Amino acid sequence: MKIIFTSLFLFLSVTAFAQISETDSVKKLKEVVVRGYYNNQTLLRSVSSVSLIDTNLIRNQPNTSLISTFNTVPGLRMEERSPGSYRLSLRGSLLRSPFGIRNIKIYIDDFPLTDAGGNTYLNALDPQSLTSVEVYKGPEASIFGANTGGTILITPLATNQNAVSASVTAGSYGLFHQTASIQQKHKNYSFNLMEGYQRSDGFRENSAMERKYIQTNHQWDYNRKGNLKLYAFYSDLNYETPGGLTLAQFEVNPKSARPATATIPGAITQQAAIYNKTLFAGIANNYQISKNFKHVLALFGSYTDFKNPFITNYEKRYEQTLGLRTFVDFQQLRDKLKFNAQLGFESGATKTQIKNFNNNAGSPAAMQAFDHLKANQNFAFLRLNLDINNKLLIELASSLNFYKYHYESFFPTVIAEKERKFDVEIMPKLAASYLITKELSIRGTISKGYSPPTIAEVRASDNNINNNLQAESGWNYEGGIRYNLQNNRLYLAANVFQFNLNNAIVRRLNANDAEFFINAGGTTQRGLELETSFWLIRNSHSFLNGIEIKSSYTFNHFRFKEFTADNLSFDGNKLTGVPSNVAVSSLDFQFSKGLYFFAQHNYTSSIPLNDGNTAFAKNYHLIELKTGMRNIHLKKVNLEVFGGINNLLNQTYSLGNDLNAIAGRYYNAAPGLNFYLGTSVKL
Repeated sequence: MKIIFTSLFLFLSVTAFAQISETDSVKKLKEVVVRGYYNNQTLLRSVSSVSLIDTNLIRNQPNTSLISTFNTVPGLRMEERSPGSYRLSLRGSLLRSPFGIRNIKIYIDDFPLTDAGGNTYLNALDPQSLTSVEVYKGPEASIFGANTGGTILITPLATNQNAVSASVTAGSYGLFHQTASIQQKHKNYSFNLMEGYQRSDGFRENSAMERKYIQTNHQWDYNRKGNLKLYAFYSDLNYETPGGLTLAQFEVNPKSARPATATIPGAITQQAAIYNKTLFAGIANNYQISKNFKHVLALFGSYTDFKNPFITNYEKRYEQTLGLRTFVDFQQLRDKLKFNAQLGFESGATKTQIKNFNNNAGSPAAMQAFDHLKANQNFAFLRLNLDINNKLLIELASSLNFYKYHYESFFPTVIAEKERKFDVEIMPKLAASYLITKELSIRGTISKGYSPPTIAEVRASDNNINNNLQAESGWNYEGGIRYNLQNNRLYLAANVFQFNLNNAIVRRLNANDAEFFINAGGTTQRGLELETSFWLIRNSHSFLNGIEIKSSYTFNHFRFKEFTADNLSFDGNKLTGVPSNVAVSSLDFQFSKGLYFFAQHNYTSSIPLNDGNTAFAKNYHLIELKTGMRNIHLKKVNLEVFGGINNLLNQTYSLGNDLNAIAGRYYNAAPGLNFYLGTSVKL
């Protein structure tokens, strides 16, 4: 039914477009470009499955969370169990991620936000610190190192103008979000400084959050060939974790926190929460050595102070990361052949000190365990790109991956430092796209993905160091087609893929509700992704300046393969945490004088909650509305006022289920009907 709806939507869009008069006054739009591998390429010709979250899409969404924005991308699922608690999946399940982000490589500008231990604190960022996001789906290990899910490239706030801006948003459940920034551009130097503060009481008991954030980025063009960039942020994020509910508890009172049992106290008593202070910094030098050669060198580092009073223990974790990424880029144009090559290396090391204590109502008590771990992740990569006659684009790429970790225990048993080294892995990729006409292209990709266990999986909350975990790996095969009408009036994209994953890492819980991880055979993941955007009207000389329709659809046929655990076979079962169908559609009305109205609908089908497929979360429909007026000029001040409604239908649903939870405590209720109001100013 959902496939029929989506197909009908696309058909009506195309039909409506065919009926529009060519005499409409249409403003010329720039061709959509993605930067991908540090050499810009039009989206139409990209050999990868990539979706772009641009500034216009971001500004239409709520500015207090990335959830609605990211979930517009087909093949991507983002969850938020409570305010600030992000989980992210690309073409796969969330089995490895009880919280946080794993198996996806995320970069900010030239710098990996993902540490060498495989973890990414995306929730440390203020949602308004992003300018645009490129989402690369499927294994991109050939150029970005260990991942099987994909890669996300984030562009931070720009430094190319002179401006001072500020915003304030307030809404339901004690929501308050404030930002301020200054951008200055001089002859050969520019910078941006941004600060943000956000708080919320949360929809559920014990779900309040608070984040203090400051970010800066600088660029110095020290001569006509080279520039130096600096990017840094500090985030102080605290959020309470209410815990999962059983179905009966969820239906009676979805706002409640996890209650106590006869043997285990509840979330409120234990003051369950996350306290994360992260400092991240990177400096990059780009230098055009000659007409054909360019060199990029990026150095980065981070420090995280992480505390997690949980129901069964109190964890203190301190993490330090240092690394570099460097490559040489060569480009040459001869007749109708453009040749591009990149040879590079990325290296990172993350030291982790973990201490676990008994949790005495939110305070650490007797020590349970004390360990040191150090992860080293290095890879060299080579990428060759041939552009023949501006029609056929061929990419040949591969990386050589090295991964190891050291571990040392101090309590309750002393274990001298030991090393676990993984086999060297080669991750090849062959991809091509062909421009059939100026508006139509086809593409195909064969690539291999690789993802070793993260430090949080090797040393999980059961306080044991698990040296039996093997790295995930698998081959991905996909094809796609894109159509982009001149002037960007209509864009259509479709991807089909099959990914065969071996040694899938799966989360398990013991009788004490502490987690551990196992390799669970493999998975077979087949999918279809559709994406369209269409300007039904674009006329700058009328009251109604434009109507843009966007839609995305994801079909997932993900199944376990050769998976047996506790003498039970799950072979052929649906992959836990993955909905079969997701459809997101939006309407954007642009009126004169800056008035706008935006509406978005998200349909997500039922979700299996355990590997046995005996429990499912119900499907849900989310409707979001936002309206406001931009470009209100008060002398030199540019003012915007806006307001919005989330979950208009007041659906009771869980946006972030606890998969395979003991006693069926799967459900984390999301907010019901809620609203927000805000304003922003720019000088």
